Amino acid sequence: MTSLNSVVSQSSSIVTRKTGKEYVLVPIANNIADMNSVYTLNETGAFIWEQIDGKKSVRDLIEALIAEYEIDKETATRDIFSFIEDLNKYLIIK
Repeated sequence: MTSLNSVVSQSSSIVTRKTGKEYVLVPIANNIADMNSVYTLNETGAFIWEQIDGKKSVRDLIEALIAEYEIDKETATRDIFSFIEDLNKYLIIK
């Protein structure tokens, strides 16, 4: 279960391509891209994705989101946990 002190990192089996302010995440298995499982991130998701470095805690991600988008802590917390849950579901982070 993810907590405020959890540290998440990007999966090494994901190839990331930036298109404008968005990211396209493509899972790779046996050196082959799985184009049926492409995951697209909007500008906010892309910002969070860039923060996920295997060193920052969930608390750090929340603080970064608050600073970047000037949103309240409750909204940032809900958004970060939801984002992490989605990425975990598709094995995009570990």
